[in-house]
Amino acid sequence: MKHVSASSQFIHQVLPVKGIANARDLGGYEVSGGYRVKSGMLFRSAHLAGAKDADLAFLNCLSIGTVVDFRMDREKLKKQDRVIPGARYRDMPLDAGGAMSASITEEEARKFMGRKKEFNVRKLIVPAAFNEKAKAIAREMYPTLFFYPDCQRQMAAFLHLVVEEGDKPILFHCTQGKDRTGIASALLLAALGADRKTIVTDFDMTNRFYEKDVRKFTRRVRFWGGREEEIAVVKAFMGANTENFIKALDAVDAQYGSMEAYLKGPMELTDADIRTLRTRYLEK
Repeated sequence: MKHVSASSQFIHQVLPVKGIANARDLGGYEVSGGYRVKSGMLFRSAHLAGAKDADLAFLNCLSIGTVVDFRMDREKLKKQDRVIPGARYRDMPLDAGGAMSASITEEEARKFMGRKKEFNVRKLIVPAAFNEKAKAIAREMYPTLFFYPDCQRQMAAFLHLVVEEGDKPILFHCTQGKDRTGIASALLLAALGADRKTIVTDFDMTNRFYEKDVRKFTRRVRFWGGREEEIAVVKAFMGANTENFIKALDAVDAQYGSMEAYLKGPMELTDADIRTLRTRYLEK
């Protein structure tokens, strides 16, 4: 299969919005059978809380019908999405920490998030890099999103929402548009017939948006004595850890046999669902 270069793909997919990070159109990716993903139908991004008026006007022109928000309630404090006119909003909270997040005590939450429990990764990342639970979450984030039962149920619900969406474009996001959004995008692309190289390329593009942040906070963690284990936390929370993502894909293949089997297993997509997605979102 012929592949467009990652740089060319990036240029054509990035949305011209100033207040929304990591905003991209999934259109243009080549998939099996000589098809490609239609432009203007499937969008991924970070949260919309900082969207400018011009950004909302642009998104309104895209006729987006549904916005899916994967954030937890604590992430939305003071960062509620701005509203795209005419779009309906669906909350589908996904906790990428899974059981490890559930084990965090109130004292630990106050220590890292403050009394208001406002989620701000930039304020948290340096102390988190030296925290054992944060290190474990960083290591297990992608396996959690693929295998933790609560995450599987929400991802399956998301995929079925897309199946049932009709012809209106859809935008899905989390806080930074990288991990939960990245896995959701990977599953959609897999259902549309994308190969692993394309799926990994899409996932890794996030790092073009956040590479400066990763470098900045890596320097700070090194200043306080951090080594590779601590820096891995920075890479996980400030960027997208593509190496860990590939390992998670390998784990899916090992447990289910293939991504297709995963989609038809815990994601509960039928052959009819996959045909619906491909008919709606692909073109020659």
